[in-house]
Amino acid sequence: MNLDHQIDQFLSRVTQFAENKHEILLGECESDEQLTSTQEHILMLLKKAPLTNARISEQLNISPAAVTKAIKKLQNQALVMPSRIESDERVVFWRLTEKGNPIAQEHETHHAKTLATYKKITENFNSQEQKTIQEFLSALTEVFQ
Repeated sequence: MNLDHQIDQFLSRVTQFAENKHEILLGECESDEQLTSTQEHILMLLKKAPLTNARISEQLNISPAAVTKAIKKLQNQALVMPSRIESDERVVFWRLTEKGNPIAQEHETHHAKTLATYKKITENFNSQEQKTIQEFLSALTEVFQ
């Protein structure tokens, strides 16, 4: 199979794998909560600091409506809770609950394992090959923007 067909086949598989997911993580999450990858990623972000819907939207590059929907489900499952600041009661910051914290930690660990897998694969290539892969991925990323 020539390289252009192999790239096309690879991207098709990635698309199928990533269907309705915000990100691609290798393996399976172990929590019993039924969450989307976007919801899990929101929990991971909130592990670092409380955030508003707008900041979550910016950091994940998803619509405010998608954040609102995800936060509503997370709140219904008692994984996040709202808090307000005294200087402006209109501003809502979302925080993890005790129940949400271990799921956020697991998602963060899942990210680290995925990156470790990518690192292990790329270590099979010499520095010039790695540079070529980086250039290819940069060029492909520009096409998608």
